[in-house]
Amino acid sequence: MKYSPGLARLVEALRLLPGVGPKSAQRMAFHLLERNREGGRALARALEEAVANVVHCRRCRMLTEGELCEICAAPRRDATALCIVESPADVVAVEQSGGYGGRYFVLMGHLSPLDGIGPEQLGFDRLEALLDEGEIREVILATNPTVEGEATAHYLGEALRARGLAVSRIARGLPVGGELASAPYTVAEHPLATLAIVAGLGFVIGALWKMGGSRRESVYDGLLARLSDLQRQAGRHWQ
Repeated sequence: MKYSPGLARLVEALRLLPGVGPKSAQRMAFHLLERNREGGRALARALEEAVANVVHCRRCRMLTEGELCEICAAPRRDATALCIVESPADVVAVEQSGGYGGRYFVLMGHLSPLDGIGPEQLGFDRLEALLDEGEIREVILATNPTVEGEATAHYLGEALRARGLAVSRIARGLPVGGELASAPYTVAEHPLATLAIVAGLGFVIGALWKMGGSRRESVYDGLLARLSDLQRQAGRHWQ
């Protein structure tokens, strides 16, 4: 069936949203036009106002309506700690946990050479300017545990350590390929390591020690070393 021009434009516009295909866009369009035209007008006004007024924070690139976002403008935030995330949704996820009191830097993506996304597109020059101010002492890499997210974290980690900064990776409470914004609050509750992960790794070590096999001791030693590292990180940052 061929839509009228106005309906066709609405359906195509709705398909710009992530995860919305032709059927979903059609269903949304029909709902707005059949049952909630006033809601459609409100949606149009809100979208137009947001596109016109919402910009990126000058300091961290978070979405805001002022020169600085609320987090960067808050004097009580820890200016020595910086959490680097991929998207504004990740900032919201970490903030909802209530376990982090530093500032952020939003990459607005991850390294993806095939898509033409390199350091310049992710604002690395602005990040370097932020680091040059000299306040930041510790950086938490909270990119998503996808292939691209891990590559981005590795690239940043090498550059940051070369500056003499303390660099940590967010706890692996997410499945490989997952996203921080969709994680339960308890996963993002601590910027470096959670007690749940430490306890879980300890359980694995205990179970492994009861098993046989020639490789048991070497695997056990590696896990034990990792557990000790996580415990030191968790203890340092929960103080």
